[in-house]
Amino acid sequence: MKGHAIKYTAQELAWLEANRGMVISEYHRAFQERFKRHDVSANNLHALRKRRGWKTGRTGQFQTGQKPHNKGKKMPFNPNSARTQFKKGNQPHNTNYLGHERVSKDGYVEISIDERNPHTGYERRYVLKHRYLWEKAHGPVPEGMCLKCRDGNKTNTDPENWILIPRALLPRLNGGNSGKLPKYDRAEPELRPTILAAAQLNHAVKQVKSGENHD
Repeated sequence: MKGHAIKYTAQELAWLEANRGMVISEYHRAFQERFKRHDVSANNLHALRKRRGWKTGRTGQFQTGQKPHNKGKKMPFNPNSARTQFKKGNQPHNTNYLGHERVSKDGYVEISIDERNPHTGYERRYVLKHRYLWEKAHGPVPEGMCLKCRDGNKTNTDPENWILIPRALLPRLNGGNSGKLPKYDRAEPELRPTILAAAQLNHAVKQVKSGENHD
């Protein structure tokens, strides 16, 4: 019948439209039994429904509150699929365990700690290692403050390598808006204390002037 239009009688079309909500396999079987049209396949009837715009009322999606037909049923044992199934308590080969470290895109070391992730609910989460170690030694970083590495090496997470500074000081240590100031991280080691002291002094002066303007 390929390439030839299939003709249906008015009675057949009326029955097909009235029963359009049936599952296609049952739809096809019932149609054949009733009209003896063995020249018509299930695909033909499916195509007819689409051409006529007959809606079945099904979207193919689970509706709210709808239960899967296999809910509560145990999957039949199959030796081929059983070989590749995760066993209870098994972890994938790429699982990152407690204490696993990685380097972020910004160059900071991150470590997996035993603390629930507030975003995903997972039992572990990654935090900045230098901040984690510093806070264990000195307590939480106050609001408005941040940590700056003394030697310019972000991967050196030793708490003694990090100094607590106002967050507003960072632009000055990065060269300032004019770009004329030397960048702290790129400066020679012997110049860094001077750059830091100058930035702290400029920030303190600005804070004093800002306070005077508010008086």
